[in-house]
Amino acid sequence: MAGSHPYFNLSDFTQPSPPSTPPSLPSHQRCRPSNATKGLLMALLGGGLPAGFVGPFSRMAYQASHLPSLELLICRCLFHLPIALLLKLRGDPLLGPPDVRGRACLHALLNVLSIGCAYSAVQVVPPGNAATVRKGSSTVCSALLALCLESQGLSGYDWCGLLGSTLGLIIIVGPGLGTLQEGTTGLYTALGYVLAFLSGLALSLGLLVYRSLNFPSCLPTVAFLFGLVGLAVSVPALFVLQTPILPNDLLSWTCVGAVGILALVSFVCVSYAVTKAHPALVCAVLHSEVVVALMLQYYVLYEKVAPSDIMGAGVVLGSIAIITAQNLSCEREGQVEE
Repeated sequence: MAGSHPYFNLSDFTQPSPPSTPPSLPSHQRCRPSNATKGLLMALLGGGLPAGFVGPFSRMAYQASHLPSLELLICRCLFHLPIALLLKLRGDPLLGPPDVRGRACLHALLNVLSIGCAYSAVQVVPPGNAATVRKGSSTVCSALLALCLESQGLSGYDWCGLLGSTLGLIIIVGPGLGTLQEGTTGLYTALGYVLAFLSGLALSLGLLVYRSLNFPSCLPTVAFLFGLVGLAVSVPALFVLQTPILPNDLLSWTCVGAVGILALVSFVCVSYAVTKAHPALVCAVLHSEVVVALMLQYYVLYEKVAPSDIMGAGVVLGSIAIITAQNLSCEREGQVEE
């Protein structure tokens, strides 16, 4: 019959064909973000952005009730102590394994010194400038320490982004350094910049020490040790160097609580990020803190932001984009990452 001839069989053309579904890729061809990508994104979103609020909130607490920097550090350390419950539930030692306990305590001490210097700096220097000097010194020191001690190289794009971010920081803070006032005010301002630089140096050393730690529950252990060592150092120093003050206004307590929570989130995210990406690149991405601090300095604290600050912030953001785009990559799920 004609209908049975293959040329007259129109069933294939008259019946609607089922929708085509793209073939799923085998597991060994699927991509996932690389460790460097995870680390940089964690440093940007979880480390730099929350940390940008810490400086302005610290300055607001100081302006509202003249809260000493060491007392603010004590309040921040108290937010780290409940992590001991997590370590107890997991059955891990609070101070870490005996063979790495010394390095873990050294990491905590370096971070306490870094935060203490940073909180002291923002009381005499605008938060944006203090964050600029701190992040700039931590980036440069991290790059030099990694090259000298770990022999870790950087690509050309990484060096371009690193130098660009440092240039942006110089644009921000350079005019302010050139117009320091004479007398006591200028001396305190210069001291604030020195403290911000020392804060960045201690931060870079702490990140390098943390990269040498490798044991289960490393992150919660160092977070708890920061609170413990911070209290042991800052409580006696508060009564010797400063005068304790009990704030009696809601604004100060709100700022203290916000500083404690945001700083804890930033601490955890940065500690995680530095195990996934180069410490110099992590510090460079953390320059986003400077941009956030400058915005809050202008819109919340109503402090002047110079055109050079805006120009430098743009250079910093462009450099962060270069570093992040260069390190954005994916890897096959079936492959072992080198």
